[in-house]
This record gives sequence, structure tokens and C-alpha cells, in this order.
Amino acid sequence: MSKVILEMKNIHKRFPGVYALKDVNFELQAGEVHGVLGENGAGKSTLMKVLGGIYKVDDGEIYIEGQKIAIHDVEDSQNAGVSIIHQELVLVPHMSVAENIFSGREPTGRFGFIKKEEMLEKAQRLLDFFHLDINASQLVCKLNIAEQQMVEVARAISFNSKILVMDEPTSSLTEKEVRFLFATIQNLKSQGVGIIYISHRMSELFRITDRITVMRDGQYISTKMTNQTNVNELISLMVGRELTSYYHKISHGLGENALEVKELTRRGVFSNINFNLREGEILGFSGLVGAGRSEIMKSIFGLDRFDSGEIYIRGKEVTIKSPNDAMNFGIALVPENRKDEGLIMKGQVGYNMTLRILNQFIKFINVNTAHENQIISTYVKKLGIRTSSTLQLISNLSGGNQQKVVIAKWLAAKPQILILDEPTRGVDVNAKAEIYEIMNRLAQEGVAIIMISSELPEIINMSDRVIVVRNGSIAGMLKREEFSQERIMHMATGGIS
Repeated sequence: MSKVILEMKNIHKRFPGVYALKDVNFELQAGEVHGVLGENGAGKSTLMKVLGGIYKVDDGEIYIEGQKIAIHDVEDSQNAGVSIIHQELVLVPHMSVAENIFSGREPTGRFGFIKKEEMLEKAQRLLDFFHLDINASQLVCKLNIAEQQMVEVARAISFNSKILVMDEPTSSLTEKEVRFLFATIQNLKSQGVGIIYISHRMSELFRITDRITVMRDGQYISTKMTNQTNVNELISLMVGRELTSYYHKISHGLGENALEVKELTRRGVFSNINFNLREGEILGFSGLVGAGRSEIMKSIFGLDRFDSGEIYIRGKEVTIKSPNDAMNFGIALVPENRKDEGLIMKGQVGYNMTLRILNQFIKFINVNTAHENQIISTYVKKLGIRTSSTLQLISNLSGGNQQKVVIAKWLAAKPQILILDEPTRGVDVNAKAEIYEIMNRLAQEGVAIIMISSELPEIINMSDRVIVVRNGSIAGMLKREEFSQERIMHMATGGIS
């Protein structure tokens, strides 16, 4: 038997109006990768925040290497040998990579002054060891999401922890970076580090974990040996019933061109982008992380300026210089990074949901509260948003429920062209099915949808056509009968495996 490195016994955690964890038990062995699976709001991240000292446990006990540990804050957790890579990045954007890696642990001299050169050297050695093409002196805000994620990994590993928690660590990584991460995990396993791996990606769990624990509604459900279970069994445990299909694409006739883009170019980012989008169509945009998909959509939405090209809406050329212009033409964008670009994290659920449609219930100084509440309750119900109250802070919701609020905010504006950038990232399989159902319903109503996704099964199963982007250019377009993972990847990589 392997050595048990962590035991969490009878863990309880309550928030106002919500029992987040109820009598949860969890065990981790040294040298084990233990997957944790469950729907959004099941309690996975809450359990890890208790372990990480972000939340204080209400009842229960934590043992590390057989010794009972009292964890009151993050420092207690780190001193006990626990390091956590959170689902939402917690880097300081206007500090350097080195400063982020050694934040709170900076090397100092006799008089307490930080030895910046020594810190830069240590950080660069760590980055180079992991073969990361990142300069330790660079500001974090200058890195893309994938690079920031790898800095988080490097920072967590730098603690030389006995227990490493990874919460959706591959959500922004390319396949090459995922392979590197998994190689790093195998190396840490061989050194006896216990790794807790939270992910909604079933293929990853079967690829990297030894055991999988399923949680539901804040409670422990079951633990399975990975090599003795299957996807259907795990989904059934997650949702409490069988979920017959992730995807349900409804075929219907398409209308006229809702959007047409001609020769759109932003120097150094993308060039000569040409495509059309029809009413009722779901147009998938595929490609590797960094290919330029999100940047194209940000320019169409007016967030970024483009240097040349034309945009037509329903056959008429339009000028879009700002998001307000785009919204006036019926365009909505659900961004990739919900925390920084999609939500007011200190705001309430209802406030976030109605932020774009205040004019619908506010006239001068009069607020039609009944109409506002009706809009909020409609979308809470439609999207199955789990919240104790619409007055709850958005920061207290799970990542998946935050994503649903972002989508609800834009659906409430009733767009005619909806751009979804990684709409199901960090969302559980049940919520994915609900989002796909919403997309189908909108498409049937004539809404034209662009879906950027890094998940090929999602692209293949939900799109009417797929445009593949490589290095800022369109590598090709495929009709539904031409779809295959191999063909899309070949176009995305230029034939490089």
C-alpha cells in the first residue's frame, strides 16, 4: 500500500443560504494523481479552498502525513506542504514573472532589501528547466493566457510541496503545453508528490489519474480506480442519472447572410480574413491557442482596432469602432476570460446579468424593479444558474455558474449575432448540454452564432461549418459532411503533428 499523505475527514463548510460541503471525506496517497470530478457547484473547488486555507472549515479534520493540521489561512497550508493552482489565475498582472513566482518569498539581503538579480536568475532557471520560452523579467500582463497558466504551474512547483492541487490546469493550454504538463506531473509522481487533479475533461482524467473521486451537491459520492471505470459510469455518478449525450445538434434551414467580413487585417496579428455567417447558423472557429481566433472576434466587436478590411451586417457595410457600435448593430461577445472581461466580480448576480440592458427597466430616475426581477429570474431558470440569491456576489459562484451569468447577460440583450469564445470552458457535462441546448434554440430562432472552441468534439458536433485559423490566417473552411478531428488538426497545424 502507498503511503497516505492527506486525509480530509467529515469536512463541513457553510455559506449564507448554502451548504457547500457536507460530511466530505477525501484521501490522497503519495505519488498518486487523484482526480476530482463533479458538476459546477458540486463542491470540488470549495474543498480545495478549505485545504488551501482560503476558507476556514466549519467542522471536520485534516491530516497530512498522519499529523492533524489546523489550517487557518494560506500560509498555514503552504507551511504544511500544500500548493494550489486555482482555476482562475491569481497572478498580479503588473508585476514581473519572477516577482509573481517568488511573491512573499523574495530573496533578501542583510537589511531586508530584495535581491532582484538573484530572484530573476532563480526564476529564469525554473522557467528554463521547464522549457518555457518566457523571460522572467517580463510583466505578466504582456503574456497570453496560456503563458500565464504555465507561470502559475511553475510558481506552484517552486514551493517543492508534498501536495499539489491543480484546478482545471489545462483550460488555456495548447496540446504541446498539455503534454509538457503531463510529463511534469509524471516526474512529480516519481518523487512521491501527491497530486489532486480537478478537470471536466474526461479524456485527461483517464490519461493522467490513478483514482477519481466524484462529488455531487457538496457531498462525497464515490471513488473509483481509473482503470476500472468508464465515462458513462462517472457521468451517472456526477449527475445522479444517465446523461445519454453531450451533444444534440438540431438541423434546420439557414437564412440570409447576417455578417460578412472582407479582407480584415490587423498588422502582426491577423491578415486577409474573409468569411460569412448566416442567420440560424453555428459557425465554429477552430485552431491552436494563439492562432488569432479571439483577436479576430475582438476586432469585429470593436474591442481592438483593425488596420483594413470591411464588415457587412445584412448586406450593408458598417463602421465598428467600439463595443457600443457593435451592440447597436445587434452583436454580442461572450469573452474567453470571464473573470477579467465578462463580469464585475464584486457585483451581485442580478446586477451582472442586467448590466447591458439597464435601459429596459430604468427610465430617468424610475426603476421598474418588478421587470428587472422578472428578467433575472427568467435567465436564472433558463440557464439553470445555481445561486442562493440573485443578490449573492458573483465571486461566490462556481466557475461554471459564473460562465452562465456571462451568457445570460448577453442573451438578455437579445443579440442577432452572438460570438461565443470558449463558451463551455470550465463547465461540467450537464451544464455543457444545457448551453448546447440554448445555442440550438437561439439558432432555430434565427440568431447567427460564432463559436470559438479548442475542444474538437464540441466543434464537430455543434457546428454547421468550421473555419480553421492558423498563424493569423484562415487555413480553410469545412462543411459539416467534411468534418473530422484529423482533418481539422492537419489544417490547424499545417500538417505538423
